[in-house]
Amino acid sequence: MSQPVSFSAHRQTQCRTCSLAQVCLPGSVSHEEIDILDAMVKYGRTLKKDDVLFRQGEPFTSIYAIRSGVLKSVALSADGEEKIIGIHLPGELIGLSGMDTDAYPVSVQALETTHVCELPFAPLDALLVRLPQVRRHLIRAMSREIRSTQHMTRVLSAKAADVRVVSLLVSLSTRFRTLGYSADQLNLSISRNEIGNHLGLASETVSRVLTRLKQSGLIEVDGKEVRIRDLIPTTPVRTLDSSGLGLH
Repeated sequence: MSQPVSFSAHRQTQCRTCSLAQVCLPGSVSHEEIDILDAMVKYGRTLKKDDVLFRQGEPFTSIYAIRSGVLKSVALSADGEEKIIGIHLPGELIGLSGMDTDAYPVSVQALETTHVCELPFAPLDALLVRLPQVRRHLIRAMSREIRSTQHMTRVLSAKAADVRVVSLLVSLSTRFRTLGYSADQLNLSISRNEIGNHLGLASETVSRVLTRLKQSGLIEVDGKEVRIRDLIPTTPVRTLDSSGLGLH
């Protein structure tokens, strides 16, 4: 992994004017509360592809909101093996898992040029009593992180590679739709190797599954661009098996 990058001095966007404010902040937060957060947030950090936001084992100091771009979280085993355990999109909060032990349990790295905002946790923690809506929002974000982990456990327990790959596409599609983006046009900045690492599959298997989905008319693939044609983002993952996908 490359070295972490530093903040620029230029504050380009504030919470009040950010287009993602309704995603990463509670909708009921007042203008006064937003002003309090604006005074605390560090803006303008840009990571290029492969830059590191924070490393596994580093002291927990901040949580981060993604303004644009895509990040991956990577866990490093005792023998040095890297495992991708999460993919993170604009509007999502990163770093909450470090609160428990006061150290980040994973490393987070940019999959493409990414812009983030930093919320130093010490002053934020002191203000949460005054900002109950923000406190509840953070609790909900932690709940979503737990659900995401539980979902990933179910996905990885599936034996069929088709189910694993489709589950990832459905998850990304649903999350993009929540952000107000196209739910059927995905730009996969994550490589086939990284998808395989994330899903516990060989990269060749990922490519074969994508080819079968394409041949079945369920998706269109053009490099890293994936267009979903017949996969319905709201379809429960449990209903997606090989027979239901028309895959053989």
